[in-house]
Amino acid sequence: MKRPGLLALLGLLLGVGAAVALFGRAPATGQPVVLNGTAVPPVPTLVPEQVARGATLYAQSCARCHGANLEGQPNWKVRLPDGTLPAPPHDDTGHTWHHSDTVLRDIITRGGQAVYGSADSPSAMPAFSGTLSDADTTAILDFLKSRWGTEQREYQWWMTATGK
Repeated sequence: MKRPGLLALLGLLLGVGAAVALFGRAPATGQPVVLNGTAVPPVPTLVPEQVARGATLYAQSCARCHGANLEGQPNWKVRLPDGTLPAPPHDDTGHTWHHSDTVLRDIITRGGQAVYGSADSPSAMPAFSGTLSDADTTAILDFLKSRWGTEQREYQWWMTATGK
């Protein structure tokens, strides 16, 4: 009987389950990401159930402005008459992946005006602090990440892991 092997497998599955429950992600399994000579751990693996939950939340809370396919609004780099910028895309063509998780969470929680806006450069991005929980925000971010290419995922992870 190979009970030690079974117990080790059970321990591994419980560890992965705990990581998913706590962080919405499975442990990373790839290679470290190295940019500008600085290495960070491998990109965390996204969990399909978490991504699906994020897709539902994105459709409910974000798609109205950022598009059902993460395409953003037309001419998103050109200011509107009120000085705000249209909602940017969240796919590979946008700049969401240029920001760390900390910055993205801050924008979602406090709104674009609080994070980046000023009287000369107002932002129309609303705050979702009373609407989306931390777990909801994580799920939405995981959904966005699931739609990026490898280079964008690695860059965004490097930004997150280095605290940039």
